[in-house]
Amino acid sequence: MTGPFRQGSPAAGGAARPQSRAAFRWLGRVEYEPTWREMQRFTGQRDEGTRDEVWFLEHPPVFTQGMNGRPEHVLAPGDIPVVAIDRGGQVTYHGPGQLVVYPLLDLRRLRLGVRDLVCALERAIAALAAAHGIEAAGRRDAPGVYTGGRKLASLGLRVRRGASYHGLALNVDMDLEPFRRINPCGYAGLEMTQLAAFGARLTVREAADALAPLLARELGLDWDGVWSPRG
Repeated sequence: MTGPFRQGSPAAGGAARPQSRAAFRWLGRVEYEPTWREMQRFTGQRDEGTRDEVWFLEHPPVFTQGMNGRPEHVLAPGDIPVVAIDRGGQVTYHGPGQLVVYPLLDLRRLRLGVRDLVCALERAIAALAAAHGIEAAGRRDAPGVYTGGRKLASLGLRVRRGASYHGLALNVDMDLEPFRRINPCGYAGLEMTQLAAFGARLTVREAADALAPLLARELGLDWDGVWSPRG
């Protein structure tokens, strides 16, 4: 994660911060690289009046390698493509059955620091897990959400000109085998898990419907609960 923001500023959701009217979009299953390029375009062209957006989607199978990613963490990708991208962090996997969320936010307008954003995303995921009887939380030393030592959700962000893109990946009900082809997020032997392992049988769309209002609350976004059409 990069960006000119002060760490440890007040937590997300505080009454003192202004709210931003946001568009929440459900994109369905979309290819990774065109979506990444569209995030870059949106962020590069936005100005102080651009409405914040939050994209919810899933991707076909793909490994993504962050800017500082080390090639030795990609163990045996096989037939799954590896895409080098411009977020922070190491390698992770995206695939069907995983909810991916990209918050495209003006952090200056929201008065959010990078750490605030990370914590807000983690809290929203933990709240969704708690609704299904799963105790989960973030970790200061390794961004993401964990339960019982296993990783439930991964985070990787980029901040450019005060605006965020990339985001989070929540394992809902997916094939976890591809995670064994990498050292997830650069941690050898890190075990991944998912909501379905705890009996929470949700589709990716159902997980998006449940997570969206939690994210709006944690990020201080003004959202009317209605999904916006695809842009």
